[in-house]
Amino acid sequence: MIGIGYDSHRFAAGRRLVLGGVEIEHELGLEGHSDADVLTHAVIDAILGAGGGGDIGTLFPPEEEQWRDADSIDLLRTAVGTIAGAIVNVDATLICEQPRLGPYRAEMERIISEATSARVSVKATTNEGMGWIGRGEGIACIAVALVQSE
Repeated sequence: MIGIGYDSHRFAAGRRLVLGGVEIEHELGLEGHSDADVLTHAVIDAILGAGGGGDIGTLFPPEEEQWRDADSIDLLRTAVGTIAGAIVNVDATLICEQPRLGPYRAEMERIISEATSARVSVKATTNEGMGWIGRGEGIACIAVALVQSE
């Protein structure tokens, strides 16, 4: 089974920037109820989609205070535990103008791979200056997951 996930968050002052469980050095973080880890949120949605488990908002409703400032890698581990079958691989693309993510990719892949027991590929691209991403207002991520049913 294959699942697709998408997430986006706008930049916000006074927050840490966390992507794939890695804290990125940047003057702005991402706005959100949890740690706003856009990469991990897209991966969760892809895995839940492949496993027939709904979406991140169903599993972790944003109106529930227990999820405020939650570590998204912990949420990922929980989501992985809800699906039947093994996650074979995850492929994700982060879309942002800044910061440069190349130096952090290997660590993001390692952390997500450990949480999912799967091969993981994380890529990054820009939006060529177009739209809200191009204006540097936030980050988006698209992810795909392959889950082998039992």
